Amino acid sequence: MFISVITLFKELYGPFLNTSLVKRAIDKNLINVDLKTLFDFAKPKERIDSPAFGHGAGMLIKPDIIKKAVDEQDALHGKSFKIFFSPQGKKMDQSFLKSLYNKISKEQHVMLLPARYEGMDARVEEHYADCIISIGDYVLMGGDLPAMVLMEGLLRFFPDVVGKESSVEKDSFSGAFVDYPQYTEPVDWNGYKVPDIIRSGNHGKVDEWRLEASIEQTVFNHFEWMRAHLAVTDDVKKIAKHIPAHYVVLMHDQVLLYDGKEGTSSVTSLDIHDIARSAKTFGLKKYFIVTPLIDQQRIVKTLLDFWIEGQGVEYNAHRHQAIKNIVLVSSIEDVLKEIERLEGQLPVMIGTSAKNMNDSRTISYNDQEHVWQYKKPILLVLGTARGLGDSIIDRCDYLLEPINGFSEFNHLSVRSAAAIIFDRWLGINSAKKFVSC
Repeated sequence: MFISVITLFKELYGPFLNTSLVKRAIDKNLINVDLKTLFDFAKPKERIDSPAFGHGAGMLIKPDIIKKAVDEQDALHGKSFKIFFSPQGKKMDQSFLKSLYNKISKEQHVMLLPARYEGMDARVEEHYADCIISIGDYVLMGGDLPAMVLMEGLLRFFPDVVGKESSVEKDSFSGAFVDYPQYTEPVDWNGYKVPDIIRSGNHGKVDEWRLEASIEQTVFNHFEWMRAHLAVTDDVKKIAKHIPAHYVVLMHDQVLLYDGKEGTSSVTSLDIHDIARSAKTFGLKKYFIVTPLIDQQRIVKTLLDFWIEGQGVEYNAHRHQAIKNIVLVSSIEDVLKEIERLEGQLPVMIGTSAKNMNDSRTISYNDQEHVWQYKKPILLVLGTARGLGDSIIDRCDYLLEPINGFSEFNHLSVRSAAAIIFDRWLGINSAKKFVSC
């Protein structure tokens, strides 16, 4: 394969192309790199850039220069698969790399066109680009480093570049999990010891330890990746063991009433049933219902008895499984005491609200890794009526951002909000199936 690189700074590529596995690929004639500078396609003293139209600063590489580069390189090496680089491009990850390799592996000529300044004239990309790539949500001074990152990532898939193909197949991000920790001599270094199981010689036990360590590292450091790329259903139970224990409480006390004061609200059977089913679906261990009102407690207990011990057990076994995880209590203190009894420590409390709180404790639905670092149980706190009162909000360690859609309406029922919250925080969220350019 010929790889044409059209760059402004040719000298950046010298050490890169003469080092390590990239050099091995070149020495084995797996690839031939034709490195060209943009000035090779300009007349003497001709500028390769020009100011962008419209207000604002910035210079763009002129389209005529790119046209000449493409025409000459295609004439020399055959029609190419052309790759541009831009923060606006498709974001590259391991799945994308594998898909791109499968697409270009039979190509005779691939052209990389890293930009500089403010980038390329948009018409050039529209006309020529077979693929526009971003390596992350940040901006660099140009596309040369992304071009090198792409080359390294793609070359790992080429046969005979990496010593063992199994090394590539088991790379981090090739599946749902990142790699497991690895160790070498000495056994004891700075007070850190290599786990005994790694040196046991029992390959089966070593494999079990590696899988568990891999899952744990992924849960706590790459949860978003893992739940987007989970492909093996059997892994779900193994993963669940490493996710911190989660609980939910539905507050019918210390909630805001319509006069703006804190008080108590009535329990509804729909909230009992639907939140119980959602909590069971997403693996929450207990669903607490808080009401200090004796009459309300009697109503709830009658319903629970029917589904936990009465005719409901045989009438609907699935509903029974969900509702038997409900715990009826009188106060938030009862909730905290019960979780401490079950887990040996108090939980991290995460409050919810339909309002923007403008509070430093606010977290997003992608902040699991930050919250889970404390290795504590988690309590999601839901409010009824007009939401949680300040007496509860003030006790929360974190506050989840409101659930919003692309509309001005924001009046979800608490049972609907609960299902969305559980899904966004703990649900399996498959990545897109089509990852090519």
